[in-house]
Amino acid sequence: MIVIRGGGDLATGVALRAHRAGFNVVITELKQPLAVRRTVSFSEAIYDGKVTIEEVIGQSTTADKITHLQKDKKIPVLVDPEAEVLASLHAGVKQIVVDARMTKQPPASLSTPPDLLIGLGPGFQAGRNCDAVIETRRGHTLGRVYWKGAVESDTKTPEGDPRRVIRSPVDGMLIGHKNIADHCEAGDLIAEIISNTASRSRVQLKAPIEGVLRGLIHPGILVSKDTKVGDIDPRDDPRYCFLVSDKALAVGGGVLEAILSRFGTRE
Repeated sequence: MIVIRGGGDLATGVALRAHRAGFNVVITELKQPLAVRRTVSFSEAIYDGKVTIEEVIGQSTTADKITHLQKDKKIPVLVDPEAEVLASLHAGVKQIVVDARMTKQPPASLSTPPDLLIGLGPGFQAGRNCDAVIETRRGHTLGRVYWKGAVESDTKTPEGDPRRVIRSPVDGMLIGHKNIADHCEAGDLIAEIISNTASRSRVQLKAPIEGVLRGLIHPGILVSKDTKVGDIDPRDDPRYCFLVSDKALAVGGGVLEAILSRFGTRE
């Protein structure tokens, strides 16, 4: 049983690869997930009840219905920020946790230690707060598995053109004006943030560059200042908005390598 903490785009790449390889997968999420690339994130099932990504269905559910959904070849998605579902899984089944929340901070210990804990990206150190860590930064080491030490440090800058990332300038609630996969000219209105101040002023978020709106956080939820809320893809191809990225699949491959090298049989 693979329990994936977080249901964003990287977590979804891991879930798809594991699911297609025949593993039982469960995703745990926040009550209000903050995924930006929502069209390729199983976390959207929390809002919509069900989501289909590359012909695989993720469905919002509760712990008692996990087995039923897995028999139907669906991926269960639970509101369970602390991964408490681990305590209710069948005894004797290998419990593997993949922490794909991408907080880039060292994680708190789980109340139920798994048989294998795999961390994604910065914040994890194999041998200290996880068993293995997977590199998530694009480059020659993307998807590599480390059983000792850490991956590359967080650069705190987005990959590619840094202008593509849209962040909220204030605390408030996001109202969308564009949809994911829409073409945007530089300066187009993408969304507004209704501030938390007494004035309830609206702050406009405009496209910083030309391209396709690759991601936009779920409208209507509260966000904090500097939260990533949108992403413009200058390649301007809407098809990419509905395909799990090469990066997510590479990370998913690293997770499978870690699992099979720990529990697989090799004569």
